[in-house]
Amino acid sequence: MTSTATPVDNGVDVQFLVGARDALAAQPEGAQFTWRASNTWVRGTHSRSSVHGFYGLGQEQAHRQEFEFDGDHPGVFSAEDNGPTPVELLLVSLAGCLTAGVAAVAQNRGIQLRSVTATLEGHMDIRGILGSDPDVRNGFSQIDVRYSIDADASPEDVKALVAQSQKRSAVFDAVTNPTNVRVTVA
Repeated sequence: MTSTATPVDNGVDVQFLVGARDALAAQPEGAQFTWRASNTWVRGTHSRSSVHGFYGLGQEQAHRQEFEFDGDHPGVFSAEDNGPTPVELLLVSLAGCLTAGVAAVAQNRGIQLRSVTATLEGHMDIRGILGSDPDVRNGFSQIDVRYSIDADASPEDVKALVAQSQKRSAVFDAVTNPTNVRVTVA
């Protein structure tokens, strides 16, 4: 690792994160979070999702504003293309989680970042979701994540940042490990 003459500032409050980790280790019930999203069908394959409230630290919490996301399918599927597909939003979520981790780990390790760019590609055979071949999986067969990182660090240290980000990423974990999903109809 190369040290810089000025303090590292990647915009991550590592002291807060370490303090939160220690506090929640002593009171694990506060670490139980429930994240929520709501989705409303608009028309055709177009739907709108929103996130605002969540539960954590033993009580209801809220973002400072409600966030909305449109999802749809592209015109090649005879849809209106009012937003990214749900699988593209999954790639966005994975990229955001991994990149946030890179910044946090770099800050913790005293590595100044100059730029971080991730390019993701999800490979999918759509015969599965169309029901034309029951032996084809509905989801991604593979996701490729390629990083370009410019930092005051050796290539080995940069690879270690990405590896640690994967290890701590909630979205990476959800994508790479089975997650119990319960679907009910009210």
